[in-house]
Amino acid sequence: MDNSLPENWFSLKWFSLNQLLSYEWAYYKILYLLLLIPIAYIVSRLLNKKITYQVSIPKSKLKNLSYSFFRIIPNLLFICSLIMVILSLARPQKSNEKVDRWSEGIDIMLVVDISESMQIEDFSPNRLESAKSVAKKFIDGRFQDRIGLVVFSGESYSRCPLTSDYTLLKKYIDEINFDLISTRGTAIGSAIAIATNRMRESKSKTKILILLSDGDNTAGNIDPKTAAEIAKAYGIKIYSIAIGKNGKVPFGKDYFGRPRYVENSLDEKNLRDIAKTTEGKFYRASNNTSLENIFSEIDEFEKSEIKENRYKNTVDFYQYYLLWGIIFILLFIFIKSTYLNNILKD
Repeated sequence: MDNSLPENWFSLKWFSLNQLLSYEWAYYKILYLLLLIPIAYIVSRLLNKKITYQVSIPKSKLKNLSYSFFRIIPNLLFICSLIMVILSLARPQKSNEKVDRWSEGIDIMLVVDISESMQIEDFSPNRLESAKSVAKKFIDGRFQDRIGLVVFSGESYSRCPLTSDYTLLKKYIDEINFDLISTRGTAIGSAIAIATNRMRESKSKTKILILLSDGDNTAGNIDPKTAAEIAKAYGIKIYSIAIGKNGKVPFGKDYFGRPRYVENSLDEKNLRDIAKTTEGKFYRASNNTSLENIFSEIDEFEKSEIKENRYKNTVDFYQYYLLWGIIFILLFIFIKSTYLNNILKD
């Protein structure tokens, strides 16, 4: 709490409306006393009317004299001193609150299938774009978690290492397209292995892998079950999401621009076994809404505890107004105790 007077304590800015409105008043109810000042002044004027004064200048001419308004100076100084004292008693102050937030954080790897079948349009606009959109919303809801990205098709590679730079991560997600990997197929086992390798040296107490795919393991040289066992050995929990509908689904356009439908089937067994092996959970997403709900549920399951410290720095300004109040009352006493008082009255 800083109560020292600045060099510009005498500035008129302390009396501006903007300055007064910017304060937090510790004892704001005292400000109601300001309403009593005009009432007290009116009462005193009424009482003074009953007292007659002998003056050397007739009353009819007194009001017309150019210096007659000087008579109100003593009263004005006294009223100003009262206002300043009331303002200082109400204790004007400003507070600056600083909040430090931190958490132990969770390490998360997003493992996204970008095989050709992710172009199927049973999701809007297609499976991959829907997955990218939901993943970015998921990232926006995290705090101080390190998140990485692995993409896979017939091959797999790490798109982004674990990072807390969410802006950079979302940029990498935006840049995901079907041309990143030319090899066809779905290498689920290899993708899990690469993600596990990225998290192998992590010191985080909680490590999770979110695997999103619409197909069976048809490529790569590592069996998904074996990859899941390795992930479990490093304390990684896998949430596997099977994306897509069974049956006829829209996939591109025909010669006349009409939706073309293809037969789609999804064997969930591999993805279920992967989740079960690592004590994670398996999900099935059949549309955009269900995919969003799945990520929301995972988000709630894997929340790290957020702690915060609040620091409040309060600066008082009552001393400025108290000083002005003292100045006004001293001027009032000076005028009252000198011959100036008689000049101002007469």
